[in-house]
Amino acid sequence: MSINPRGFATATAALALVAAASAPAQTNAPSPPATAQNERARQTLAAPLSESYPVEALGNGSTANGYNQSRWVEDWSALSDPAKRRDPIDRMKFIPLVGDDVYLTLSGEVRLRVNQTTNPDLREQDAQRQDIDRIVGGADLHVGKHFRFFGEVAHAGISGPNIGSPSGLLRNRLIVQQSFADATTQVGGADLGIRYGRQTFADGPNLLVVPRDNNTIFLTFNGVRAWGHTRTTRVDVFDFTVTRPGQTGTGDDLNSDGRRFSGVSGGVVLPRDLFGGSKLYVDPFFWRLRNRAAVWGGQSAREEREFYGLHIWGDAGPVNLDWTINHQGGRYADRDISAWQLLFAQSYRVGKDRSAPRVGFHVDYASGGGAYDGGKLRNALAPFGNNVYYSYQLYATPTNLIAAAPNVSFQPMAKVRASLEYQFSWRDSLSDAVYRANGQAFAGTQSVAGRKVAETARAQVVWSLSPRLSVTGRYEHLAAGPALTNAGYRSSDFLAGWISLRF
Repeated sequence: MSINPRGFATATAALALVAAASAPAQTNAPSPPATAQNERARQTLAAPLSESYPVEALGNGSTANGYNQSRWVEDWSALSDPAKRRDPIDRMKFIPLVGDDVYLTLSGEVRLRVNQTTNPDLREQDAQRQDIDRIVGGADLHVGKHFRFFGEVAHAGISGPNIGSPSGLLRNRLIVQQSFADATTQVGGADLGIRYGRQTFADGPNLLVVPRDNNTIFLTFNGVRAWGHTRTTRVDVFDFTVTRPGQTGTGDDLNSDGRRFSGVSGGVVLPRDLFGGSKLYVDPFFWRLRNRAAVWGGQSAREEREFYGLHIWGDAGPVNLDWTINHQGGRYADRDISAWQLLFAQSYRVGKDRSAPRVGFHVDYASGGGAYDGGKLRNALAPFGNNVYYSYQLYATPTNLIAAAPNVSFQPMAKVRASLEYQFSWRDSLSDAVYRANGQAFAGTQSVAGRKVAETARAQVVWSLSPRLSVTGRYEHLAAGPALTNAGYRSSDFLAGWISLRF
């Protein structure tokens, strides 16, 4: 593996340091017994500030075993009790400064990853190998019950043959990934809060807005976010610009890349007795994305796009639902926008245990057309969504796309979860292009015949050795269809593996 020597040495040292710190503390004081009650308490340590609205639905991403992709979501205040600390890392999660009211939480991650891609860019050429390292460190300062300051720096290294010119999201000597302050309070039984600064944002459907963990550096925003929660309703308002990362250090990042993202996301808890017992949520949203240099049909122009949507998701007995419907309007240059996305994913748990296998399928429609004919723009857009959902190789996005995929996930052994999927993809409009995850068109595909884009077989295995340490493997075979091959594109195989250690 040909990782950048300096980055590899730093990552290896950090891995060794955190691994050593993860070992049980060698002290005279006995560790608390590993009872089921202790383990349940440990796994529920992380909770956002509000305890009224269900924590999993606050629009901050999912938390598992105390850890979240956005580390500021985690709340380790329960570790103020020394009896609940099991090792030196637990001591780093709650460092009292002034009593227990002012305390510091430290966090970090080291990730080493290798990607191997044949026919990169779906062109017949030598394989690409990306040797990637990520190092992140963060500090979360709580000042009483109402104020918090969070900062996080990150390093991204990449090397290997045929990698082209990586962006600042893949190669970055050092970046202030997040830096913000927030304040919270309670008024009339409602939890209120406001946050200002550079931050991740995930309050919306996963396919439309996430921090994008597949990148080495997270997608982050700059601006203000405010929220209010009651027991059964919530509202979240925001006004952001998008971070444009440089590559040479903390002084070359810009607080705007020409896009401004603002809007309102809401939430309603449906009655728990529906369908004989459920945990279902309805999240309406209205967003506006302004882009000074949107590109459609090879032309760059100002675009103002509005999203009117509804997200219905959660569990109803053994069934899990994640449904999104949104209409997109606005203007691109002097042209109207009228586009739709209908995204339906569902699965069924085969058995009563939470680790039982799940079988499911997703069916998705994202309208297309208008980019090249000068008329109304009908191409849908997923502004900041999960860009590996349709292709681990980032060769598909919900723009001019119809997709259907059966899937299954199961646990072949303890602490190992596997998922398999086979996806069929077609174009909605034959006169428009096939689009990559970054929104760029595959050149020439707008001028060739063929509705079928690809068939894609995918597999992923995640081995969670502990809440802090995991190993992930991915494989994908993309069999290009006529919409690609008629424009000179080829099939491709993708293999990736990485180890992630976080504290």
